[in-house]
Amino acid sequence: MSDRHVVTVDESTSGERLDRALTAALPHLTRSRVKALIESRRVALADGRTIEEPSRKVKTGECFIIDIPEPEPAEPRPQAIDLDILYEDSDLLVLNKPAGLVVHPAPGNPDSTLVNALLAHCGDSLSGIGGVRRPGIVHRLDKDTSGVMVVAKNDQSHRALAKLFAAHDLTRIYQALVWGGPKAQKGTIEAAIGRHPVDRKRMAVRTSSGRAAVTEYWVEKRFGPPLSPVASLLGAKLGTGRTHQVRVHLAHLGCPVVGDPVYGRKSRNASQPASLRTFGRQALHAAVLEFRHPRTGKEMRFATELPQDFRRLVSELNTVKY
Repeated sequence: MSDRHVVTVDESTSGERLDRALTAALPHLTRSRVKALIESRRVALADGRTIEEPSRKVKTGECFIIDIPEPEPAEPRPQAIDLDILYEDSDLLVLNKPAGLVVHPAPGNPDSTLVNALLAHCGDSLSGIGGVRRPGIVHRLDKDTSGVMVVAKNDQSHRALAKLFAAHDLTRIYQALVWGGPKAQKGTIEAAIGRHPVDRKRMAVRTSSGRAAVTEYWVEKRFGPPLSPVASLLGAKLGTGRTHQVRVHLAHLGCPVVGDPVYGRKSRNASQPASLRTFGRQALHAAVLEFRHPRTGKEMRFATELPQDFRRLVSELNTVKY
């Protein structure tokens, strides 16, 4: 159930940002609440197109439908879940997130998330900027992506880290096992990313819209014939931080991530290693995170090895005779 509102733009707000225009039309909502509704895909045009940019300029006559969900249950509860903590001080915490762990509560995943674990570990010291559902969360990894994450433990650190991520003033390197492999040993993908024009739950490379996105990649290992490998282990460095960026860009390159249920592909070639065809998640790992400490300014670098299931898959591919 939700509370639905319909707002038609008139001349008084034409040219304004969408979040400002809707706040003016719905004075019982704060601008921050309206912005959160837009970013959570609760605002759409009358033709059904979802709008996700609070800064989008509105035009006279445009009609927007706003669905306000019923209040969610109270704050997430602390849950004792083991964490692989790489570093911790009074300002931040760096951890190695396992595949399968959701970062914060959301529909379908109300608990047993990283946030629940952090609340149990940190108590009331987590930054509140992320809101009651996302305390301390500065950035996210997909549920089935493993690797390095940083969490803010106070609001000052949260603001400073958020600025680094927004300005892409840090280093984020992933490792991905992909189907096939790029022809070049290394390269750069520059392709804007936005919502898929039909399936709004997916992202896609967009030529006429979307936000600029840049990914550097390089081949670490090819498995199979050099000119037509069965799979390849790639490194990928983010120049920007768009939703699903590595997965979308590598699929666009023609080398989707093995096991990716959204952007990948299922192999029908029975001659290919069974371990590749049956790998149960996306083979993607956030291997390196480098950033300046928000209080001291010290350069910090954290690197993690591939998780056990990923390492085992790579090891098996190394022993196959192609």
